[in-house]
Amino acid sequence: MEGVTIRHIHPADNAAMANVIRRSLEEFGANRPGTVYFDDSTDHLYELFQSEPLSEYFIAEKEGVLLGGAGIYPTDALPEGTCELVKMYLTPSARGLGLGRTMIAKCLEAAKNKGFTSVYLETMPELKKAVSVYEKFGFTYLDGPMGNSGHNGCDIWMIRKL
Repeated sequence: MEGVTIRHIHPADNAAMANVIRRSLEEFGANRPGTVYFDDSTDHLYELFQSEPLSEYFIAEKEGVLLGGAGIYPTDALPEGTCELVKMYLTPSARGLGLGRTMIAKCLEAAKNKGFTSVYLETMPELKKAVSVYEKFGFTYLDGPMGNSGHNGCDIWMIRKL
């Protein structure tokens, strides 16, 4: 997307990004227990990603307006060499323009640069457009969850080798 900057998260992004995440889940009827909607860390993304050296979180913005974000995180109890694609959300105005693909590609590149060999994700059927993008990126379906994300509200699990 022309004029869009992708950068690392700053402390001042916390409230805006939490708002994007929660409004997105509300929009798709996925604001239920067992999702990031109720995670305390959703309000403190900068701190969460600063506390883990193998994680990275990216913000997309245009002319100072936050459009969304996505990151990677070495979620507890994932297999060796695997990280999770996490908190990938865009504002409604930023969807359908290719920005999601750009953010996923940035996260996959970051994961590879940090030495990961696989990227795992959890999502929900309500987010079907996102699921189709993940499929196009070569993510394949798993029969059950991996690791200990704490998100038992998700019932689609996917993985991709790097």
